[in-house]
Amino acid sequence: MIRVTLPYHLRKLACMDGELQLDVAAPVTMRAVLDALEAKYPVLRGTIRDHVTFKRRPFIRFFVCKEDWSLEPPDKALPEAIVSGSEPFLIIGAMAGG
Repeated sequence: MIRVTLPYHLRKLACMDGELQLDVAAPVTMRAVLDALEAKYPVLRGTIRDHVTFKRRPFIRFFVCKEDWSLEPPDKALPEAIVSGSEPFLIIGAMAGG
């Protein structure tokens, strides 16, 4: 079970509270987690990744084991701590402005 934490506005859009858990088949990658997330919550399609290119949306960041993985290749295998569920896969809405 992969644990995923979403920002408030995406949890509200998906009508869910708190952290969610996803079954993701091996190999567990960012792409596989996001595919499983969008399959379980279709309303989130296009909010995290572009519909056509599947690139990360601006102001969305991914954190894995307290490290920013936003610029990592989407098919890079996630660490065992994420795969085992001991650490969550974090999707964060980045802040901007002045």
